[in-house]
Amino acid sequence: MSASEIKTQSVYRPEQQVQGSAYRPAVILQVLPELDTGGVERGTVDIARAIVDGGGVALVASQGGRLERELDRFGARHITLPLKSKNLFTMRRNVDALVDLIRAEGVDIIHARSRAPAWSAYFAARKAGIPFVTTFHGTYSGHNNLFKKRYNAIMTMGDQVIAISNHIADHIRKFYKMDPARLNIVPRGTNTDLFNPENVSQERLIALSNQWRLTGEEYVIMFPGRITRWKGHCFLIKALPAVFEALGHRNVRCLMVGSDQGRTAYRDEVLALTRKLGLEDIVHIVDHCADMPAAYMLADVVACPSIEPEAFGRIPSEAQAMGRPVVSTAHGGAMETVLPGETGWLVTPNEVEQLSVALTQVLRLTPEKRAALAQKGRKHVIENYSLTQMAEKTLAVYEKALKGAIRNAA
Repeated sequence: MSASEIKTQSVYRPEQQVQGSAYRPAVILQVLPELDTGGVERGTVDIARAIVDGGGVALVASQGGRLERELDRFGARHITLPLKSKNLFTMRRNVDALVDLIRAEGVDIIHARSRAPAWSAYFAARKAGIPFVTTFHGTYSGHNNLFKKRYNAIMTMGDQVIAISNHIADHIRKFYKMDPARLNIVPRGTNTDLFNPENVSQERLIALSNQWRLTGEEYVIMFPGRITRWKGHCFLIKALPAVFEALGHRNVRCLMVGSDQGRTAYRDEVLALTRKLGLEDIVHIVDHCADMPAAYMLADVVACPSIEPEAFGRIPSEAQAMGRPVVSTAHGGAMETVLPGETGWLVTPNEVEQLSVALTQVLRLTPEKRAALAQKGRKHVIENYSLTQMAEKTLAVYEKALKGAIRNAA
């Protein structure tokens, strides 16, 4: 079936499908290295669901991972390919495998979310004659290295290019030459039904409190995120002694919620700093948490102290959706998602005193001010960073890509 026979609205407006017509749902193939954990993976699954909910056909190709089961549950399909590999011979074989898949499944768009699979997807799309869409998820290193810059540039070579924040869009404009008409800003979306304080039961809170040995009497500073240097764990730890001094007590727990993903040397460094400052009873690395909505509900403040800019940063958005105040560093995506003084606080990276003061101010909030901040934060996310908005904007990008293919075929 040719591109002109595709009714693109059927992907997300199934009620507009024409009975008995030649139109059919679009088939969208997303490609990424693996489907384990992280923002890229989560966004892929969310968009696959939006495609299915809209009457389209959602395919995802990757090396696999634990999110495969979630795709199966809502009717998307996973195809296992070695797309995590950066070996040139494997990437070349992936081109042929993707071309075969495109032709066998009648794929209308291939959407690449990472650089190595994007190179394979680009050549497969050109061979098969279908639109190529990319999502630029990060700033990527190597701007001064011609080889790495060329490798990274594949993410700007889509017929339509999605930037996950204004911060990333500005980065693309600064370092890469591309037609601005192809650039679309689609912020990451938060599931505001999942991240809704009204949907977290008391039983879930009790279970997690018991697991983490919380009494309910202490302040909880929560830092969700992978245990990796640029996230700023040591920055946060250094700020804690001044918080205790300002409060006049140490009845505080600082919970670092996230896996080290094999970065044991940095984890050891974090623990060593904790011991040096005498904070072993305060700071706890609790590894992966399967119930983050309940985790946020246990927090008095959510800290996002990254020392390098986040491309978007889902934690501030999720925390605000849960009505939790956020203290984040003033760069990257947080400059867009956090409203200073209204839904959270922004501090200069590595300025320990600023971070201490901000954390203290949040912990001293009156119940009335905390309630007002919670209401404003949730409203802000629903209006600007919901999963629904991300899905609608992404599907609109697909429609643009398909219309471009129709024009080119005419």
